Amino acid sequence: MAAHLSYGRVNLNILREAARKELREFLDKCAGSKAIVWDEYLTGPFGLIAQYSLLKEHEVEKMFTLKAGRLPAADVKNIIFFVRPRLELMDIIAENVMGEDKQRLQRDFHILFVPRRSLLCEQRLKEQGVLGSFINMDEYTLDLIPYDGDLLSMESESAFRECYLENDQTSLYHTAKGLMTLQALYGTIPQIFGKGECARHVANMMLRMKREFAGSQNQILPVFDSLLLLDRNVDLLTPLATQLTYEGLIDEMYSITNGYVKLPPEKFTQKKQGEGGKDLPTEPKKLQLNSAEELYAEIRDKNFNAVGSVLSKKAKIISAAFEERHNAKTVGEIKQFVSQLPHMQAARSSLANHTSIAELIKDITTSESFFDKLTVEQEFMTGVDTDKVNGYIEDCIAQQNPLTKILRLVCMQSVCNNGLKQKVLDYYKREILQTYGYEHIITLSNLEKAGLLKPQTSTRNNYPTIRKTLKLWMEDINEQNPNDISYVYSGYAPLSVRLAQLLVRPGWRSIEEVLKMLPGPHFEERQQLPSGLHKKRQQGENRTTLVFFLGGVTYAEVAALRFLSQMEDGGTEYIIATTKLINGSGWINSLMDKLEAPPF
Repeated sequence: MAAHLSYGRVNLNILREAARKELREFLDKCAGSKAIVWDEYLTGPFGLIAQYSLLKEHEVEKMFTLKAGRLPAADVKNIIFFVRPRLELMDIIAENVMGEDKQRLQRDFHILFVPRRSLLCEQRLKEQGVLGSFINMDEYTLDLIPYDGDLLSMESESAFRECYLENDQTSLYHTAKGLMTLQALYGTIPQIFGKGECARHVANMMLRMKREFAGSQNQILPVFDSLLLLDRNVDLLTPLATQLTYEGLIDEMYSITNGYVKLPPEKFTQKKQGEGGKDLPTEPKKLQLNSAEELYAEIRDKNFNAVGSVLSKKAKIISAAFEERHNAKTVGEIKQFVSQLPHMQAARSSLANHTSIAELIKDITTSESFFDKLTVEQEFMTGVDTDKVNGYIEDCIAQQNPLTKILRLVCMQSVCNNGLKQKVLDYYKREILQTYGYEHIITLSNLEKAGLLKPQTSTRNNYPTIRKTLKLWMEDINEQNPNDISYVYSGYAPLSVRLAQLLVRPGWRSIEEVLKMLPGPHFEERQQLPSGLHKKRQQGENRTTLVFFLGGVTYAEVAALRFLSQMEDGGTEYIIATTKLINGSGWINSLMDKLEAPPF
C-alpha cells in the first residue's frame, strides 16, 4: 500500500487499488507465463500504480520495450503489448508478430490499449494482416493516476496541443471519463464550477454520462463538495514564468518525470580522503520525490530562499539525535536508541540528498544570467515596457541562447501586453528565424494559434486591469513566512489559483467584469445527489474542492493551492488534478514543430 496517498483528506489509495484490481483481472485472463512488451511512455505512469512485484505474482516473467524488428527470445506462453492507441505503434507490433518463428513454441498474443481501444488501430493491424493473431484485445482505463496524497494526473503529454492546436477533444473525453470514475469511488460531486471552453465541454460530457447511467447511481456519501474546471488558456502567463518554489525549480532545471528526477551524480558521491577524483559515477542519480519522505514534504512547497534555513535547522536536530547515543547508559535506553536508528539514518540520508540538490539549484539561481532573466520576467508581469522590443531578449537571441528560453520570454511579453504590436512581433519572428533557422516557422505559427504569441488586435490592453483587480502582483512578500500565494513566484500570484481562491470567498460574482475579459465562458452546474444522501458538515469542518487544470498545471500552482489548504481561515482543502504536470520549457516544446526539408 502506498501510505502517502492516504494521508490527506481524500484517501487516493482507493483509486490506486481500483486501478490495480483492473490490471490483475486482465493479467489473469491470459493464463500461463507472460512477457509484457511496453510502449516506453507508459512505464512511468504504470510504475505509480503497480511495481514489478505485482506483475510477478501474476506470472509476468519478462518485460521488453516495444521496438521495431523481432521480439527478444522469451520462453513464455503469452506476449502482451501494453500500448497507447497510436498508428505508428501498430506498425511496430505488426513487425514483431510477423517476425515470430513459427517453428518455435507457439505463443499467444494480446493487446492492452491504454486508455482506450481504437478502431483505427485495429484497422491498421488488419491491413498488416496480423489482427487475427491476437486472442485478447482490451482497454485499460488509466485516466487519473494518483501522484501524491492531494495530486492526480492523467499524464497526457499532448492534451494542451490537441485541444488548442488540433481541435481534438479526445483528452477532454478521457477527462470526463476519469471524473466519472472518481465519482463512482468517492460519490457524486454536488457543485461544478468552470471557466473556459474546454471546461464547458468536460462539464457537458459529465452531465450527459450521468444521465446515461442514471440507473446505476451509487449510494456513497460525497467526499468532494465541489469541482472547479479551469482551462489552461484562461491563464497562459503562469506556466511561462520561472517557478521559484523548491519543487518548481527542481522541475524547471532537471524535469520531474512520473515522480522521479535524474540529477548530475557529482554532488552525491561520498569522497573518501586521499581518493582524489578517481572513479566518479557517470550514471545520473535517480531520486523519487513525494510526501512519503518527511523532509521533502516539509520543504517542497517553500520558496527556494526559505529552504536553506530549514535544512540547517534539520542538520542540527539530526546530529543532536545521534549524539544521544553517548547518554544511553541502561539496556533499556540503548534498546530505545537502536530502535530509532533506522528512522534517524533515513533522515540523515534524506538531508544529505536535499542539501546536494539545494546546492545544485543555488549554483544556478545565484548566477547573473538567472537574475537577469527573472528581472525581465518581473518587469513584464508588472507591465514595464511590454509594448516595445526588449533589449535583453535581443541579446539572448544574438548569443543564441536555447530557443525555448527565447520563446518563453517573447510569449510572456505578448500575454502581458494582450498581443504585440505588429512591427514588434515581425521583428522578433525575423530575428528568431534568421538565428535559429527557417524550419521553426511552424512553431511560431503554432504559438500564434494557441494564443501565446499574437498581434495586438485592439488598442486596449486588459492585462493591467486583470492584474490590479485580482491582485496578481504583490509588492511586499514574505518568502520565509508567506501570507499570500504570490510567494511561489516571489511577487506574482498565479491567476488560476487566485480564481480558485476568489471562488470560495467572496465568490465569482464580485469579479464578473474581469471574468468576461478572460477567454471562454464561466458557469456553475449542480448535480442532484441520490435521494437520502446529504452531506452534513461538522462544526469547523473544511470543504473539499477538486481543482482540475485542463491542459496542464505547474508545481508552483500546486504549492499555491496547498498553501490555501493550510490557511487557518481558508475553510477549504484542495485536491489537484490535471491532464499533465508541466513546466514552461516542456510546455513550449510540446507546441514546437520543425518544417522538414523537401527530399530533393
